[in-house]
Amino acid sequence: MQFEVWAPEADRVTLHCEGATRALERDPERVGWWSGEAEAEDGTRYGFAVDDGPPLPDPRSRRQPDGPDGLSAVVDHERYAWRAAGWPGRPLPGAVLYELHIGTYTPEGTLDAAADRLGHLVELGVTHVELMPLCPFPGRHGWGYEGVSLWAVHEPYGGPEGLKRFVDRAHELGLGVVLDVVHNHLGPSGNYLPAFGPYFTDTHQTPWGSAVNLDAPGSDEVRAFLLGSALAWLREYRIDGLRLDAVHALQDTRACHFLEELSAAVDALGAETGRPLFLVAESDLNDPRVVTSRAEGGLGLHAQWNDDFHHALHTALTGESQGYYADFARAPLGAIAKTLTDGYFHDGTYSSFRDRHHGRRLDRTRVAAHRLLGYSQTHDQIGNRAQGDRLSATLSPGLLACAAALTLTGPFTPMLFMGEEWAAGTPWQFFTDHTDPDLADAVRRGRRREFAAHGWAEEDVPDPQDPATRDRSCLDWSEPRNEPHARVLAWYRRLIALRHEQPDLTDPDLTDTKVAYDEDARWLALRRGDVRVAVNLGKEPAAIPLGTRPAEILAAWEPVEAPGADGLLRLPGESCVVLAQA
Repeated sequence: MQFEVWAPEADRVTLHCEGATRALERDPERVGWWSGEAEAEDGTRYGFAVDDGPPLPDPRSRRQPDGPDGLSAVVDHERYAWRAAGWPGRPLPGAVLYELHIGTYTPEGTLDAAADRLGHLVELGVTHVELMPLCPFPGRHGWGYEGVSLWAVHEPYGGPEGLKRFVDRAHELGLGVVLDVVHNHLGPSGNYLPAFGPYFTDTHQTPWGSAVNLDAPGSDEVRAFLLGSALAWLREYRIDGLRLDAVHALQDTRACHFLEELSAAVDALGAETGRPLFLVAESDLNDPRVVTSRAEGGLGLHAQWNDDFHHALHTALTGESQGYYADFARAPLGAIAKTLTDGYFHDGTYSSFRDRHHGRRLDRTRVAAHRLLGYSQTHDQIGNRAQGDRLSATLSPGLLACAAALTLTGPFTPMLFMGEEWAAGTPWQFFTDHTDPDLADAVRRGRRREFAAHGWAEEDVPDPQDPATRDRSCLDWSEPRNEPHARVLAWYRRLIALRHEQPDLTDPDLTDTKVAYDEDARWLALRRGDVRVAVNLGKEPAAIPLGTRPAEILAAWEPVEAPGADGLLRLPGESCVVLAQA
C-alpha cells in the first residue's frame, strides 16, 4: 500500500506501521510530499514521525480508533456494501432540515442508535437530517466543534462504518443527510497539523487563535487538504450536503476565495455522481454574495443560515433584548416582517451590537428564498445560553405553535433543532470531555466567567466536564407520547405536511411574500400566494383583517372560524392558523 504525507519543512519522515519503521522518500513530482510503500490492510495502524520525533497520526487519517492522540488506521472504503446504492439524492429546494447531535439524540449516543430513530423523522415529514460535526475529539462526549482529523469519524459514535450504516439507513427511508464541517479552526487538543507544515498562519487571527492558512505561503496544499476532506464526505460516505461552520472566520485574501473553489468542486462532483449536492454556510456577514452564483460574481454557495430571522422571532416571542437581540427588540414584529420579505434585517443598517452599519441589501429578484434557512432554535441559540434552556422552558405551547407556523410556512428553507417538534422538556447544554485536566479546567472557568459578566451565579452555570451535563441534554423519548408534547408534535407534522402539499409554501420568489402586522396588538399575517398564515402572540384575542375572499381553514392551533363578511379573522390569544383563500 502507498503511504504519503505533506511535510514541506521536514528533513526526514518515517512511517511507523504495525511496529515496523520505514524511511519515506521525497516525491520528485510534488514539492513537500513524502511517500513509500508498506504492507497494510483495512484496520492497519500507522503514523508518521517528522525529523525523528514521535509517531503522529496522519493529517489525512480516515480513522482514529484510539482517539485524536492515537495512531491512525487504514480504511478500505470498498469493503462496505451499500444497500441504497441507487440513491438519487434530494435537492435543497423544497427541503425541511432537522439538526441532530448524535451524542444526545439518544441516551446511547451512537450513530446506530440514532439510525434506529430515523422513522420518527420520516413520520414528522422532514427531508434531510443535518448532523452536527463528527470528526474525532478528545474523550467521548462533546459538541464536536473542537474536532481534529478532518477525514475521520469520532470512534465512540461508531467510526467510519457507523456513519455509512447511518447514511445508508437514511437513504433507504428517503432522507438526505447533511454534515456540519468545521474548516475555520481545529481543536486545541489532538491537533498535530503544525508538526507537519504551515496549516495555520499568524497573518490573520480568529477567535480561536492563528487562522487556518488559506492565503499565506504553503496555502495551496492547505486548501487542497480542506477540499479533499469535504469531497471525501460527499463521495466516500455519500453525504448529500455540507453545512460550513462560521465561514466569516475563513480569512482569505486570494483572488479566488476558498469558498468559491469549494463550491466549484462540489458542483463538479455533483455533476459526476448525478446527485444534487449542496453547501450551506453559517455566515454573519449578511452578504448576498455568499449565496450568489459564481457566474454572477458570487461565491456560489447554495444556501446560508439566516440568524436575522431567528433573532427577530426570538425577541418577539420572549421579549429578550440583551446583546445582539437589542436591534430586533425595538419593534420585533416589524423585524420579523422585514426578514420575511427582504431576507436580511441588517442590510446596510446600523447594528448597535456591532456599533457600526452591517450587511448589504439582498436583491429579492435574483436570490431564491430557499437559499436562506429559517429556524426558531438551533444548537447555538440554545446551547450558548447559560443553562441551555429551550424556548419550551418559558413559552406556552401556543407561542411554540406560532414559532413553528412562521418557520414552517415562511419563505425560507425551514430547519428544526432535535426535540423542538415535541417541545422537549430537556435542556441542551454545553458539555465537554477533555482528557487534558488543564484544558478541562480552563474551559470550566472560562464558561463561568463568561456568564458571570451577565449576572449568573457560578453555581447556576452547569459544569461542562460533569457527565451529568451531557446526560441532562439527551432527548427523553417518552415525552412525545404525553401532553402537551403530543399536541405540539401533531402540529409540527401538520405544518410540514402542508408545506409539502401547498406549492405556494415552497415558492422561491421572495417578492411574492407579503406581511401585515400590528406591533401593539402583537399579531402578524403572512401571505404566500393563496395561503394565509396568521399568528397572535398576544394574550388577548385579535381581529386580523384578511379580506373577504372565501377561505378554508387548513390548520389551526385553537378552534377558529374563517373570516366573515367583514373580512376579519378573530384569532384567540397565543394562537395561529393557516388558511387558503380562493
